[in-house]
Amino acid sequence: LLLANYLLQSPTQAAEKPASGFAPAQTRLAQVNLSHVNTTDDADKISEAVEAALDRAERQNPWLLTTKLVAKPDQLIKRRGKSGLLLLNADWESCKQWIRERAVKEVSVGTITGVLKTFLVEPFVPHPQDVEYYVCIQSHREGDEILFTHEGGIDIGDVDAKALRLAIPIDQPLGDAKAIEEALLKDIKSDTQKLALASFIERLYAVYVDLNFTYLEINPLVVLETEGQQQPQVIFLDLAAKLDQTAEFESGDKWALARRDASADGSATGPAMEFPAPFGRELSKEEQYIQELDAKTGASLKLTILNKDGRVWTMVAGGGASVVYSDAIAALGFAHELANYGEYSGAPSETQTYEYAKTILDLMTRKPHPDGKVLIIGGGIANFTNVATTFKGIIRALQEYKQALIANKVRVFVRRAGPNWQEGLRAMRELGETLGVEIRVYGPETHVTAIVPLALGKAPSAASAAGGAAAMPTKLVAESTVPSTPGTPGGAMDVDPLRSAGSSGVPQPAPAPTAAAIAEGKSAPWYSPFTANTRAIVYGMQPRAVQGMLDFDFICKRAVPSVACMVYPFSGNHVQKFYWGTKETLLPVFTSLKEAADRFPDADVVVNFASCRSVFESTKEMLQVQQIRTIAIIAEGVPERHTRKLISMSQKANVTLIGPATVGGIKPGCFKIGNTGGMMDNIASSKLYRPGSVAYVSKSGGMSNELNNIVARTTDGVYEGVAIGGDRYPGTTFLDHIMRYEADPGCKMILLLGEVGGVEEYKVAEAVRAGRITKPVVAWAIGTCAGMFETEVQFGHAGALANSDSETAEAKNAAMRAAGIHVPETFEALPALLNQVYSDLVQTGVIVPKPEPEAPKIPIDYAWAQELGLVRKPASFVSTICDDRGEELLYAGMRITDVFREDIGIGGVLSLLWFKRRLPDYACKFIEMVLMLTADHGPAVSGAHNTIVTARAGKDLISSLCSGLLTIGDRFGGALDGAADLFSTAYDKGLTPREFVDSMRKKNKLILGIGHKIKSRTNPDLRVTLITDYAKKHFPATPILDYARSVESITTAKKDNLILNVDGAIGVLFVDLLRHSGAFSREEADEYARIGTLNGLFVLARSIGFIGHYLDQKRLKQGLYRHPWDDISYLNPAALQGGMSATKGDRVQ
Repeated sequence: LLLANYLLQSPTQAAEKPASGFAPAQTRLAQVNLSHVNTTDDADKISEAVEAALDRAERQNPWLLTTKLVAKPDQLIKRRGKSGLLLLNADWESCKQWIRERAVKEVSVGTITGVLKTFLVEPFVPHPQDVEYYVCIQSHREGDEILFTHEGGIDIGDVDAKALRLAIPIDQPLGDAKAIEEALLKDIKSDTQKLALASFIERLYAVYVDLNFTYLEINPLVVLETEGQQQPQVIFLDLAAKLDQTAEFESGDKWALARRDASADGSATGPAMEFPAPFGRELSKEEQYIQELDAKTGASLKLTILNKDGRVWTMVAGGGASVVYSDAIAALGFAHELANYGEYSGAPSETQTYEYAKTILDLMTRKPHPDGKVLIIGGGIANFTNVATTFKGIIRALQEYKQALIANKVRVFVRRAGPNWQEGLRAMRELGETLGVEIRVYGPETHVTAIVPLALGKAPSAASAAGGAAAMPTKLVAESTVPSTPGTPGGAMDVDPLRSAGSSGVPQPAPAPTAAAIAEGKSAPWYSPFTANTRAIVYGMQPRAVQGMLDFDFICKRAVPSVACMVYPFSGNHVQKFYWGTKETLLPVFTSLKEAADRFPDADVVVNFASCRSVFESTKEMLQVQQIRTIAIIAEGVPERHTRKLISMSQKANVTLIGPATVGGIKPGCFKIGNTGGMMDNIASSKLYRPGSVAYVSKSGGMSNELNNIVARTTDGVYEGVAIGGDRYPGTTFLDHIMRYEADPGCKMILLLGEVGGVEEYKVAEAVRAGRITKPVVAWAIGTCAGMFETEVQFGHAGALANSDSETAEAKNAAMRAAGIHVPETFEALPALLNQVYSDLVQTGVIVPKPEPEAPKIPIDYAWAQELGLVRKPASFVSTICDDRGEELLYAGMRITDVFREDIGIGGVLSLLWFKRRLPDYACKFIEMVLMLTADHGPAVSGAHNTIVTARAGKDLISSLCSGLLTIGDRFGGALDGAADLFSTAYDKGLTPREFVDSMRKKNKLILGIGHKIKSRTNPDLRVTLITDYAKKHFPATPILDYARSVESITTAKKDNLILNVDGAIGVLFVDLLRHSGAFSREEADEYARIGTLNGLFVLARSIGFIGHYLDQKRLKQGLYRHPWDDISYLNPAALQGGMSATKGDRVQ
C-alpha cells in the first residue's frame, strides 16, 4: 500500500529524474485479519470469526468474485512459495477454502512454528517467466545499494552472487537513467523494458528514501507489455520490506495515509503503522501491556516471553546487561529454560518498575514447576538510575506476590550497582529476612553475571556455592615487585590497584593544547580528542550531567572546569548555578550555539542532549562550527538516515562523532562526557580519577561501567573508554577508536566489547591480521544466546540483531580469535583473560606498576547526601549583582571605592545593580533625568493621595509608602511598560502608524502613553520636551520615538490632547536606549523591557515623592482624614424605586 500510494508522489532522489517509462498497475489488495482470535477459543467461535473475516473482505473488495487470485499469509514469513504457503491462479471460493484450512492453525516454516492469522488476497497476474525480475534496495553505513537481477521468481538462487549492484552514497543523488541502465540493466535486451525498469527503479528509490525504508525487496517484479498500452505495466507480485521505526515521528503520517484502505471507519487517514512480532511469536497481552507502558515513559521497558513454562526468569536493568545475562544462562545449558528476555533502564519511576516487576511475577507464578523457579534480578553499574528507587518498586511487587512465590518455590538472586546501590541492596536483604523466600544479594564486588551459575546450581567453586559469588582475579603481579599500598583492604575482590608508568613513572595522556597553541590554531594529536584542558559545550538543559562533569573535573584536580557553558534554545540567555567542589559557581546558558562558540573559542567538544526529533538539525549546526572537534549525541531513537547523513558530514568536517544512543566516553584524570562513569562513588571505586593502561570501546553505555569496574579490578585501570552507542550505525566505529588507541603511546592494551548485529568487529579482526594493530587486544561479542532461540529476538540495542549468519556473536568471536585477538570462551572468563594479558605486559616490562595514590575526597549534593548520610547544603538564593563577602563591597564586580572615585552617580549605580554592567554616561544621565521628572506629580494623583491618607491615619513611613505604591498599575504609572510594549511591538511587526491606530480602535483599546488631561499640542508637556530633546541629541538612534511621534500626529488630528505623554515618552525612549546603546543584545533588551524594568524606574522615582508627601504630612501634624460629604453622591435605591423597573433591567448608575 505504501509503495502504490507514493510511487508517483515521492520526490525524486536522482540528479535528473528520468522520463516516465512505465504504467503502475492498479493495486488491489484484500486482507483477511484474524489477529483478534486466540487459538484457545473453541472451534465454533474460531470458525465464525473466519467466516466473518472472509465475508467482510468480499464486501469491501467485490473484484474478488470476478478474477483469478493469489492467496498467502502476511506474517513476516520468508520464502512462502517454498514453504507451501502460496496459492496461485485460484477463484475466490478456492481461496476461501484454502484460508479456512490454515486460519488460526499452527504451521511450521523451517524450525519455527507459528499460528497463521493474517492473509492477503490479490489478483493473479499471468505472465511469462522471462519478464520476472528481482530488485532489492538495502542500506549500509556509507549509503544505499540497489541490487538487480534479470531472473526473478521462486528459483532465483544466490542473489548475492548473481545480482548487479548500484551504490548510492548517502550524500549523493541517484544517477540518471543512463547510469541506472549501465549499472543494473545491461542484461535486459528490450529497450522498452529497460526504459520501464530504469524509470521504475528511480521511483522505487524515491519512495525508499521518502518513507524511511531500511530494506525493500521485490521478487518477482513483472514488466508486462500489452497491445494497446503506450507504456509497459510494472507489477510487484511479492514484496518484503523493513521500515525504520525510529522515523515514525517523521514519516508516520505518510505511513498512515497510505493505509487508509485498512481503516474500518472509512476515515481519510488509516491506522498507525504496526510493527508486528516475528512469525512464531505472538505478542501476549502482558507483552503488549509492557509495550504500552514503554511508549508512555522516557525510560525503557522491554519484555519478550520466550518460554512461559520456563524455570529461569530475569528482571535485568540495562540493554547490554540484559544480553550478557541471557548469554550466561544459555552458556550453562539453560537456554531451553529461559522464560523471558527483557530490560528496564533509563531511570524508570518506582511505579513503573512496580508494574514491570508485577507483570513478570504474575507470569512466573502461574504454573508451578517441581524443581522450583529462579528469579535473577540483575544489572550492570547504572550511570544515573537510582537503584534504591527502582528496587522500591520491585520490593512492592515481591511483597504482593509473597504467597505465590513461596508456592512456586522461587529463589531470588540479586546483583546490582550504581547510584544509591547500598541502600537498594540493604532494602532487598531486609526483604529476604521477612518474605519467606530465599533472596541472595550481591553488589559491584561481584562480576556482573556471577550470580547466574549460583542461581542455576553451577557455582564455580565450593566457596562460591557456600555464599560468595565468583570474584574477579587478583592481578598476577609478584608481591616483591610491587608492595601493597598501606591501608588497602585485602581479599580477592579488594586487590591493590596499580598504575602503569613510563619513563617518568606514570603514563600520561596525550598533552593538552596550550593557550598559545589554541591561539595559533594548533590542537592536541588526532588520536587524543580529550585532554586535561578539553572544554565542552553542553547542548540542552541537563544540570545533572553538567554537575557530574564538574565533579569529575574537581576530583581530577583540573585547573579549569571542562564545561564552558550550556546552550538551551528555549529560554533567554541566563546563568545556571552549579558546584565546583563545595563552592557554588555559575555557568552561562546561551540560546544559540554560535553565541556559545564565539564566547568560548577554546571549547572543541559538544555534548548534544537534543531529542531524537531535533538532534539532526542541531548536530548539523554544530558541524558547521569550525572549532568543534568532537560531538557526542546522547539521544536514542534517531532515524537511521539522519544518522548516516551526520556520519558523512562529520567525516567531511573531520569531526569525531560519538553516538547516537550513547552515554559518551571518559578519559580518566582528564575529561568525561555527560553521565559516563555513573556517580562519583563508582568513578572513585573504578579509579577513573587517574589514567591506567587499558583503553576500551563498547557499544553499551551501561556495560561500559562494568568494563570500568572489571578493568580497575584486574589491571592498573582505564586509560580511555568510549561507548559508541547501540544503534546500527554509530557515528564512529570500533576500529576508528581502536586505531586512535594504537597510535596513543599512553595506551598499552585494548579491550573491545562488541555484540550481535553489524560487521564492525570483522574490520578490527582484519586490522589485527594485517598488522595495523600491534597492541594486545582482548575482545568479546555479547549476544551468543541469540542462535539458541527459535524466533528472532530484538535485544536491548537497536543494532543488536543479526541479519545474517556473519552478524551472529559466535561468528564474530570465532573470527576475532582466528585473527589473533584474545577472545575468552565466555563473557564470565573475560576478567581472567584481561588479567592474564595485563600480567604478561607487566612481566615483559611494557607496563611498570606503581602504587595507587590517595583517593580524592568527593563532595556530593545535599539531596543525594540525605540518602547516603552525607550533607552539602545548597544556597537559598543566587545573587549576581552585589557581593559583600570580601573586604570591600562590590556592585556587579565594581568596588564601592571606584563607584565614588569615578563619580558614576545614581544612574551608574542603577546600571550596575539593575543591568550588571556600566552603561554609557549619556544613558546614566537619561536614567537620572527620568527619576527626576517622575519623582512626583502633585498630591492629587492616586498614589500620593493614598500615601497622604495613610500618613494622616497615623501609620508609619513604610505602610504609607506601600499604600501609595500599591496603586501603581495599568491606570497609574504602569503606562510606561504598556506604552513601551505597544509601540515597540507595532514597530517590530511593521505596522504603519495608521494601521496601529486603526487596530487599537478596532480592539476598542486605549493607546497607553497617548493622552493627557491638561496638556495638549498647543500646551505641550515640558517634561516630554526635555527628555526627547536630550535623546535626539545623545542617543545613537530613536526609531521607536520617531514611530510614537508619527502616531501622535494621527491621534492629535482627532483630539488636541491626545499627545505623547511623559509615560509614553519614557517608555519608547527606554526601548531605544536598550536596543541601540550597544550595551545589550536584542534578546537582552527585549527581556529587560518585558520583566518590568520600566515600572521599576517609576516605582523608584515616585517613591521619592511619596516619602516627601509622608514627611510633609507629619511635619504639618495633619489629623485623620475624612472625605467631605459634599464630594460624594449619595443615591438611595429605595427612594428611586417608583421610577425604576426591575423587569426592564433598570439599575442605579
